[in-house]
Amino acid sequence: MKYLMLVCVDPDLEPGAAEGAPDVDDWVAETDGKGIRLMGDRVRPGSDATTVRVRNREVLLSDGPYAETKDLIAGFDVLECADLDEAIEVASRHPMAWGGVIELRPFWVDGQD
Repeated sequence: MKYLMLVCVDPDLEPGAAEGAPDVDDWVAETDGKGIRLMGDRVRPGSDATTVRVRNREVLLSDGPYAETKDLIAGFDVLECADLDEAIEVASRHPMAWGGVIELRPFWVDGQD
């Protein structure tokens, strides 16, 4: 099962609250080595985003993120896991689980509603 793992920053986190978090390079090496992490990368901040909507056949663009959120997306990973339990275990070892927020979203499986 594939999962999109959104890696988010928590702007309300107190400095030093994530002390003892694992190193991200170690997490990447481990999950890549096991074939769990299929791809991933950091993303530019929401201030660099462009939101695209079509209304009445007109393309509407706006700068910055459309959705209001306090958790800011900092990056993503695509995971291949046996099930949600494994995805949770993998996500819990990511440093941002200690100092931010990790959101897991399963991919749609073809033919599944």
